[in-house]
Amino acid sequence: MSIADEPLLVAAAAAPPGPSDLPLLQTTGALTMGVVGLLLSGPMPLLLGALAGEGHIPVERIGDTAMAEALAMAATNAAFSAFVPPARIRAIGALAVLTLAAIDLATGWGRGWGVVGIRALAGVPEGILLWILIGMVVRSKTPARWSGVYYTALTLSELGLTAALTGLVLPRFHAIGAFVVAAGLIALCAPFALLCPREYAALPSGATRAGWPPPRGWLALSVTFLFTASIAGVAIYFVPLAEQTGLSAAIAGAAITASLAVQILGSAMATALAGRIRYYMVLLATGCVVLASWAAFAAMPPAWLFIAGAMAIGFVALFSAPFQVPMLIEADPSRSAAAQSGGVGLMGGAIGPFLASRVIAGHNVVAVLALGAVMLIAALLILSTLHLTRDRPAAAAIAR
Repeated sequence: MSIADEPLLVAAAAAPPGPSDLPLLQTTGALTMGVVGLLLSGPMPLLLGALAGEGHIPVERIGDTAMAEALAMAATNAAFSAFVPPARIRAIGALAVLTLAAIDLATGWGRGWGVVGIRALAGVPEGILLWILIGMVVRSKTPARWSGVYYTALTLSELGLTAALTGLVLPRFHAIGAFVVAAGLIALCAPFALLCPREYAALPSGATRAGWPPPRGWLALSVTFLFTASIAGVAIYFVPLAEQTGLSAAIAGAAITASLAVQILGSAMATALAGRIRYYMVLLATGCVVLASWAAFAAMPPAWLFIAGAMAIGFVALFSAPFQVPMLIEADPSRSAAAQSGGVGLMGGAIGPFLASRVIAGHNVVAVLALGAVMLIAALLILSTLHLTRDRPAAAAIAR
């Protein structure tokens, strides 16, 4: 998910109250719903790798499983953003949290295509919870800062869960135990839904729902899609990729944990620097760092370089995330594209693993690196084209 950097409206009187104006408890409730919705996204490569290692699913089904979940999440989020009025948020959030906990509990007992179906069902409440979070942030006066707070909270939660699963749960209780623990933690978060606001105000355009963006907005959204698809397509095969380079699953787990750890620093730096550096340079540099790390992975690196590459990707991915939507705002000042960025990003998270699963020849997972590079380079080209053809007077009124 990407969040806008700064507000657009020149007339402050026309702006609806932002989350910075909401009571702290209401803001905390909405942020918690977003954290719960994406809590398993960090350890998911580890969890799916464990399911494959224990014979629940074949390794080539990892991409199908991630694709099904992300696609369902994206479709649900996009539908709610476009068509569902942001009302009765507390009841919707509580029901979504409890439903997600039940589905996570069932995952550990799934087999074959059943795992794919179960995780697809999980994408529905996850998309709803993300809708609650995006609805809060996209209406704010300082969205990038709330985005940074959210990413920091999410990454800390993912880091703690991944470390616990890697060190305590998986070695003793295997994949089933890991999903039981995750389901229990998620169920405990249901009361936080009661802290959310009952409803949200209108968008800066005056519309209650986001609607559909103009053509330049869709082009900008394609950059978000390709960025996410490229990184997700490689990340979901992280464990098999490490094993094929001669490294153990333990090294892969350490790399995932280290990547999550530096994401905290990346999101914190994004929070501090939002509005002070230009989004274009951030996204361009991010793409170059990711491409260099993938090149290192393809060279069959030693353990320290593999972990270092994972850390570099983790840092720049979270650092750059809040800077994607200033691009969307520049292309579509109504914020319709910004409001749809969550669904489009999730769509990329679905299609990336799906395409990655199709380029694997036998068990040669290194091919996913080439696929990721092609998509990421395409994203950088579209990004540069949009930036160079921008409306400069309008862009000057938008925060960097």
